[in-house]
Amino acid sequence: MKETEFITELKSKSPKAYSALLDMFQQKVFGTCISFVPNREDAEDIAQDVFMEVFNSISKFKGDSKLSTWIYRITTNKCLEFIRKKNTKKRFAFLQSITGNAVPMDKTDYFTEMNHPGILLENKELNATLFKAINSLAESQRVVFTLHKIDGKSYQEVAEITKRSLSSIESVMFRAKKNLQNTLENYYKNEY
Repeated sequence: MKETEFITELKSKSPKAYSALLDMFQQKVFGTCISFVPNREDAEDIAQDVFMEVFNSISKFKGDSKLSTWIYRITTNKCLEFIRKKNTKKRFAFLQSITGNAVPMDKTDYFTEMNHPGILLENKELNATLFKAINSLAESQRVVFTLHKIDGKSYQEVAEITKRSLSSIESVMFRAKKNLQNTLENYYKNEY
């Protein structure tokens, strides 16, 4: 079935088309989610939100990009939305601790998925350090780095997903690598 026919089926709310969409994209979307949010439960929740968004807004899909590009754009946005909310909660907890109204913080290790296929390091601590360093990047750098280096997307695919030019992606990637290098260098200078 051609993509245009498939999209027409999706827009007509065909259960068969939805099932096929899940079969085609479920693992890929989850893989992207776990790249941004290395915690299985949260990544699964985000992936579920992605498919709800796809199902609810397929009628708005104009076809000016491939369906997969559109789905990855939604996935990336949902992941960033989740990260922003999580960071807001952290800031709120910090402010509460300053005013003396602190709620005990959950000390469990957030990074549950350190065997992510995009990360080949053996040591769980190194993986957590790397994810923390990636999450400290500016949002545009984090998106480009994660999609390219962890999720394995080409620069062209990243450009389509983020609606940026190829030269812009290359430039952002260069800055992301430089900033990661500095962050990790400083971490290891302080640790050892």
